[in-house]
Amino acid sequence: MHMLENFLWLIPVLPLLAALLSILVGRHRRSLAAGLAIGAMSISFLLSLGTLCQLISGSLSSWQTTFVWFYFGQTTVPIGLILDPLSAVMLTMVTFVSLLIFVYSVGYMAHDARFARFFSYLSFFAAAMLGVVLSNSLLLLFVCWELVGLASYLLIGFWFERPSAAAAAKKAFLTTRIGDVFFFLGIVWLYAKTGTLLLKDGGRGCLDGPQLALLVSQHTVMGLTVAAAISLLIFCGAAGKSGQFPLHVWLPDAMEGPTPVSALIHAATMVAAGVYLIARVYPLVSVGSHSALTVIAWVGAFTAFFAATIAIAQNDIKRILAYSTISQLGFMMLGLATGGVAVGMFHLITHAFFKALLFLGAGSVIHGCSEEQDIRKMGGLRKLMPITFVTYTVGMLALSGFPLVFSGFWSKDAILESAHGWPLSQGPFLMASVAAVLTAFYMTRQMFYVFFGESRLPQVHPHESPAVMTMPLIILAAFAVVLGFMGTPAWPWFQNFIEMRQVPAADFANFMEPAFLGTLLLSTLIVAVGLGFGWFLYGRKAVPAMTEPDVLDAASPGLFRVLAGKYFVDEFYEATCVRVHGLFARFCAWLDGHLWSNFISMIKWDVLSFARLSRNFDVAVIDGGFDSGCETIQSGGERTSQLQSGQEQRYLKWIGLALFLLLVWLFWGARG
Repeated sequence: MHMLENFLWLIPVLPLLAALLSILVGRHRRSLAAGLAIGAMSISFLLSLGTLCQLISGSLSSWQTTFVWFYFGQTTVPIGLILDPLSAVMLTMVTFVSLLIFVYSVGYMAHDARFARFFSYLSFFAAAMLGVVLSNSLLLLFVCWELVGLASYLLIGFWFERPSAAAAAKKAFLTTRIGDVFFFLGIVWLYAKTGTLLLKDGGRGCLDGPQLALLVSQHTVMGLTVAAAISLLIFCGAAGKSGQFPLHVWLPDAMEGPTPVSALIHAATMVAAGVYLIARVYPLVSVGSHSALTVIAWVGAFTAFFAATIAIAQNDIKRILAYSTISQLGFMMLGLATGGVAVGMFHLITHAFFKALLFLGAGSVIHGCSEEQDIRKMGGLRKLMPITFVTYTVGMLALSGFPLVFSGFWSKDAILESAHGWPLSQGPFLMASVAAVLTAFYMTRQMFYVFFGESRLPQVHPHESPAVMTMPLIILAAFAVVLGFMGTPAWPWFQNFIEMRQVPAADFANFMEPAFLGTLLLSTLIVAVGLGFGWFLYGRKAVPAMTEPDVLDAASPGLFRVLAGKYFVDEFYEATCVRVHGLFARFCAWLDGHLWSNFISMIKWDVLSFARLSRNFDVAVIDGGFDSGCETIQSGGERTSQLQSGQEQRYLKWIGLALFLLLVWLFWGARG
């Protein structure tokens, strides 16, 4: 406890300090900036690993702390940190994968002029994500959530001199804000109903039993419970961050950023935040009628299928992996909805390692091929880049779910098993199964295009990447294998740890259970079909040259054009949402130019006319009357002042005149 109370907060703060110091040291202190980022992340990883070990040892089951952030009148706004198996596993994964990406970036960004700024942004990104993981308050979580969005904007548009990168950054920022608006509404609604945003607070938190019972007992539109309605609003935020349909459109364009950014976004940080959010609020999402889980299951399954179909027709090595990420995120959401937190999170953790491996491997390929990203122009890299080839093959097989050996098999197998046992419908299971076949297929297609056959790179001599880039690939490849064995039916350590249950001893007899054997057979068949079909189309003979159409394109040009065009979702948004907003903007401009401008001009003319009238009235009447009165008084004073000139003879004249007039008046009166 002492270690937690004193050092847990350092896990996100250290990368944040590194980000600030990297900016202050200046652009020319490249080694110092990289050292600060890697050093801070290393300490955060060790602290995270320490907390995980403490939970594994049983000396601590969970821990949370709260403190008052600020006062609002008589109302206090508390926030806090939480540590439990879910957050401990996420902390360890985020810090470890981020650390490897940081090390890899030293080689990948070695010649970039903004090297120090890049590491500052990376550290800021990781710090924001760690804040999301540790938050015991939805308010603090939302603040860190928005910082993750800001960091992604900075990193996706890091090469802002490229118009495509600047546009992709804006697209990512605006698209995810759409989901965040609904997320924020859910937070406000939850606070209005429960009076708190603390997740756990000794029975008084919004995820504790009494508050959940209150939310389930109340209903809103369409018969939804308040709990389900709030859950769906929160899921909108998760769908934006985790690229679920229809808010997935930003994720492929995010490939405009440097490859380490793609790896960080797709493996350890931004897209994982949405899945983690649903796992964190799972007590709220799963309580009551489970209507929210039903929506999540169908959206996840459709996203997995939808993105997998698009990936088979892409030619950019990073965009294939981007659509693969969208598809795998759909699998995670499906796992959460049909199997619970442990099932979805197991795939999130395994996916983080092999997807980071794939993106960094793609970066190694791009680096070795002089920044070429079109797989149709590659080929023959198997012999020229052997380390990259072997590690990339491990990642490809893990993503495809190759049986028994690779981690992706065990985590994806658990999702398919839970979806198959979902009592409401078999639709999500069928879509996920087809998506799994397509995953193995498009990864096989990519492998043959990139690593096999003859080189199709004119005037380019591919070469293996330096050790600072290949060592992280080797480490990630090892974890892409060993992590799976923590969640097998023989030893389901991960599932029991996440659910805070006693971890049983290994029992290999569970491998002989009929349910497992049936799922194993199905999963093996799925992978075999995908890999076999990919080999049949692309492995039996040389892949088509750049000038020739793809095999699928030649077989079905219309369908391939639709898939290559990503179902024209972006064009649909351009023709509807963007066009409507553009028309509305032009309408507002017309109102401003013709109606409001004329109205303002009329008001201006009236005000100026009134001002002129006031000025004339002031000058002619007020000032004129005042001036005339002043002149009269002045002239009267001047005449009166002559009566007191100080000359005695003049006084005697006036006295004499007065006596004369008095005598005349008396005499005249006496005669009368």
